[in-house]
Amino acid sequence: MRIKEVSMMLAGSTLLVTLAASPALADSTSLPAPNTAAVRAVHKTALEQGAPGALTRIDEGYTSYRVATGEADTGAHTTMDTGRRFRAGSVSKTFTAVVLLQLAAEGRVDLDAPANQYLPEPLPDDRITVRHLLSHRSGLYDYTNDMFYNTVPGFEAVRTKVFSHQELIDLSTARPLNNAPGAAYSYSNTNFVVLGQLIEHITGTPIATHYQQRIFAPLRLRNTSYVHPQTTISGSYARGYLRQDDTSLPLVDSTEQTVSWAQSAGAVISNAADLNRFFSALLSGRLLPERQLQDMTTMVPVTADGKQSYGLGLRGRQLSCGTTVYGHTGTVQGYYTYAFTTGDGTRSMTSLANTSNNGTVNTTLGATLEASFCGTGTAAAKRTDSATSTPSFTEDIAPQIARN
Repeated sequence: MRIKEVSMMLAGSTLLVTLAASPALADSTSLPAPNTAAVRAVHKTALEQGAPGALTRIDEGYTSYRVATGEADTGAHTTMDTGRRFRAGSVSKTFTAVVLLQLAAEGRVDLDAPANQYLPEPLPDDRITVRHLLSHRSGLYDYTNDMFYNTVPGFEAVRTKVFSHQELIDLSTARPLNNAPGAAYSYSNTNFVVLGQLIEHITGTPIATHYQQRIFAPLRLRNTSYVHPQTTISGSYARGYLRQDDTSLPLVDSTEQTVSWAQSAGAVISNAADLNRFFSALLSGRLLPERQLQDMTTMVPVTADGKQSYGLGLRGRQLSCGTTVYGHTGTVQGYYTYAFTTGDGTRSMTSLANTSNNGTVNTTLGATLEASFCGTGTAAAKRTDSATSTPSFTEDIAPQIARN
């Protein structure tokens, strides 16, 4: 198969389109082509709002669309490109969910059994099931609300610290449950820290080994790693920049950290190509048997308009063109990530902005979903402009703390 790459510089952005001589795989949702002009417009807006750089990669069959804007390193003024590695934040939750669901398929875990049946130390309520943890319906308080109430001081206090799973769980259980188990969706990093402990306890194997043997190696994700508690990112990567709560102060370089405060809830490192391959493989049935994939993709609305939903370690987003895409968002200090794919895994998209604690940028970056899966022509560009002009502030870290 012959591959041709075309690279163009447009309005400060790099667009690289890879075209295969053979036809791309059919997309069963019959979506229009991605709108790279709209993607560039989203990037431009994100940079105006405070992101040093942004990247988006869209993969469909043998065709790849790549747009990169701004800087990967503001000190060295290194240009952003779509091959750079980054901290994927809560996208890690889907990796953890896949490991857990594989164990369920092997008969080693019952999703509807009490989680305490599989844990070394019990949670405060025996009614919490494994499924409740996977779907953020356990009611467990998110300890990051306290840890990062003050964003930069909180981060600096834990930047190099190494926690055990139990230490993080104890921070949560010192607080009352948000709700009775199963009663409501309440996003909490605690749930996936518990799942990490659960996986390690029942198997006697570190979560890093499970990621490597069950996902990274079989899918040849050569740019994906879990290095906790090491603090560095190897290879070519984007540096992360954390906005302070006092927005008049300069951004804080947050690249080096243990991410021990998140672990199985948020410490995976990856790049756009690998995340696209992962979600494509997942939704096309290469990682889970049909029953477990159906469990994972059984979605419950989590917003009033019903357009956002959550399954088991997996988000769903209903877009303007009528399709629903599946994946996860990620927030870790200095990085915002969106990684989603179509229901059959044929078109996948990952976008990154190398900043955080900036809800406007986070919402703006989400508009790359519309451009990537629905966008053609000026109508898509108008949808993107509209989406970025009325942001709502949602985060995967400290989800109950309102920011200005």
